[in-house]
Amino acid sequence: MSANSPSWDQVLRPPVCDAWKEITEEAAYQLASCIVLLGYMGGSGIFGSLYIFGLLAPGYLCYALWGWLSACGLDIFIWNMLLVLACLLQLAHLAYRLRRNTIPEEFDLLYKTMYLPLQVPLEVYKEIVKCCEEQVQSLVRDQNYAVEGKTPIDRLSLLLSGRIRVCQDGQFLHYVFPYQFLDSPEWESLRPSEEGTFQVT
Repeated sequence: MSANSPSWDQVLRPPVCDAWKEITEEAAYQLASCIVLLGYMGGSGIFGSLYIFGLLAPGYLCYALWGWLSACGLDIFIWNMLLVLACLLQLAHLAYRLRRNTIPEEFDLLYKTMYLPLQVPLEVYKEIVKCCEEQVQSLVRDQNYAVEGKTPIDRLSLLLSGRIRVCQDGQFLHYVFPYQFLDSPEWESLRPSEEGTFQVT
């Protein structure tokens, strides 16, 4: 064992402070401590993480500046700059996740109107949206969504806005209003292996 390596007594029993400093640390240190304290008060979830890392990064930056300018400690500066870098990388990752997980406006409104009141988790809803490949079909006035006896029943659709007239043999039956299924009776009447056509226009 070399003469410079510390003994276990030195590690386990550090020297007692003989005298405390008469002055407090500078403003950068105090500001850093306040910002880090506020940062650790963040909540859970992605927005809580944004809050936490958004405050920890400037807090550690203040510690780094204090270490460089006041404490004159290269190790203090380097460690805190590494922590700033880690916080910034985490913020970039969270921003990427938020951007990647966005859904089109129509589907967002649908979630808030129909699925959120039923307490369906957003992740489950996103899987449902992926199944339909985020398809939104726009119809102009007097355009048919389905034609009686001709259009195959191969999808299940939900009206997002407007209203649709339902007719059979030229006779008006009823309207379909927003957030109602357009073709649920036909869809439910078929077994998975069967094929069929719409009974209404």
